[in-house]
Amino acid sequence: MSGTDHNAQPGWDGPQPVIVLVDPQMGENIGAAARGMLNFGLEHMRLVNPRDGWPNPAATATASGAAKVLDKLGVFDTTAQAVGDLDYVYATTARSRDLTKPVVTPETAMGQARAMIGEGKKVGVLFGPERAGLENSDVAQANAIISVPVNPGFASLNLSQCVLLTAYEWRRQSEAGQIEMPDIEQAAQHEIDALYAHFEERLDVAGFFFPETKAASMKLHLRNMLSRMPLTPQDVQIFHGMLRQFVRWKTRG
Repeated sequence: MSGTDHNAQPGWDGPQPVIVLVDPQMGENIGAAARGMLNFGLEHMRLVNPRDGWPNPAATATASGAAKVLDKLGVFDTTAQAVGDLDYVYATTARSRDLTKPVVTPETAMGQARAMIGEGKKVGVLFGPERAGLENSDVAQANAIISVPVNPGFASLNLSQCVLLTAYEWRRQSEAGQIEMPDIEQAAQHEIDALYAHFEERLDVAGFFFPETKAASMKLHLRNMLSRMPLTPQDVQIFHGMLRQFVRWKTRG
């Protein structure tokens, strides 16, 4: 379907979710994702460690009229950096995971996102690389998982298709279909990251991560647990205080 009404574009502006492409491989897929985003009014893209670097001529050529999305995107070294300022993050995956998180459809996710953004929160959606999708370490940093009800015998979606589907659901949501979310301030991702680092440091000193062969898995599940919990900034400070108090008691013998 072709045709663009440039006079209609300003009416699509407004707060919206951030699309985060983690370890994208082909510039063509980045450009196609940008086109899919702009088709439905999304303009905020972030890249994490793009394989072929940035800028990428192939992405610009494929984006065509959606170059404005690429012109203002942000490039980050890690997923944690890319989502650090966000209040709520979704991870898209077609694979079953050992990580326990809420699993929602794109329709439900974008309804929730619209409600949260309407309250002034910043929301992002993670998309993994074309070949294998998101790693567990990336999914662990998300608050919830978006799972598309595709054919289980052929579940793989192209990166740009997955972005397009999510963008479509964002645009399709109407004011009448918004989901009411509790009016609770949630801790930002950088606050969760700092709390995780504090937990890991204190638990490491206490010898919690034992045996060593299981330490990596235990740390991953700890990070996933903290991301899954709807923590407020006050909750985070209480946990920091608890961890500091544990250390004081240990030094007192």
